[in-house]
Amino acid sequence: MNPVLVVQGASDFDAVPRLRELQDQAEIRFATSIAGLQAALPGADVLLGWNFRADSLRQAWDSAADLRWVHWCGAGVDAALFPGLVQSSIELTNARGIFDLPMAEWVLGMVLSFAKRFPQTLEFQAKCEWNHRLTETLAGKQALVVGVGSIGRAVGRQLQAAGLKVDAIGRSARDGGFDFGRIHAIGDLHAQLPRADYVILITPLTPETRNLFGAAEFAAMAPHAHFINIGRGALVVEADLLRALQDGRIAGAALDVFVEEPLPADSPFWRAPNCLISPHMSGDYYEFETAMADQFLANWGRYLTGEPLFNVVDKALGFVSGSSA
Repeated sequence: MNPVLVVQGASDFDAVPRLRELQDQAEIRFATSIAGLQAALPGADVLLGWNFRADSLRQAWDSAADLRWVHWCGAGVDAALFPGLVQSSIELTNARGIFDLPMAEWVLGMVLSFAKRFPQTLEFQAKCEWNHRLTETLAGKQALVVGVGSIGRAVGRQLQAAGLKVDAIGRSARDGGFDFGRIHAIGDLHAQLPRADYVILITPLTPETRNLFGAAEFAAMAPHAHFINIGRGALVVEADLLRALQDGRIAGAALDVFVEEPLPADSPFWRAPNCLISPHMSGDYYEFETAMADQFLANWGRYLTGEPLFNVVDKALGFVSGSSA
């Protein structure tokens, strides 16, 4: 008998590239709502979490008694790390590696935007104003990447290629290898923040990292420094970040993630000074869905033959073990 595969967040085969290739290998069910997932889960062996933002699996967990493997189509798996799944024997895998380069390129783009004052250029162009001004060079500037998983390391490589010096914050202090000059322990965060011209936040969201950046961290940053968040909104105390921007305690921010998404139209972040906002898209590119499907199908083949899966998440830590230490 073929295994039962539930695809959460998709309504039909056309929503997921290459999924039709599994029609002879699995009974495939689709679910786009909590009620639909509750109906689809009984007897299911595998769940493909196509919509990584949805928390419907948590809501429908009582119907998931037969699951053996959950593949989550995101680098962050915080939406899947609820107690029922964490405490179960179900293997959880993620999309590690799919978004590394595009997110690193997005960070480099934001750093260049701040250094070369592209937002001001567009503003003056819209007003037809010829306003000559000086800009900064990136060579020799200091970046601090908070989070040393595969995305953080890709960020380190991109920024170093642009001439920046890059250190990082991880769980323990050690040599940074090719990706960073030095990895400092999380306990040294406040000591390292004043040295950075750019602070990039890309640590997984776990109970330990929730609200990692608040008033004390923004006060420790240099007034000329810029803050970039491509991790999760809940890593930051947003009211403290907004206040730091409004009071000029930091020079600016580039934010791809927020606690509430979509960001409401009346959010003061839209009007915060020198704040660049994008709609949780730093890792999305034209081919990313095909890349996610390719990754899942490769793991599906291993599942059918009983081989060890890759990208297995350590559910106690909240990330692929060894990737974000």
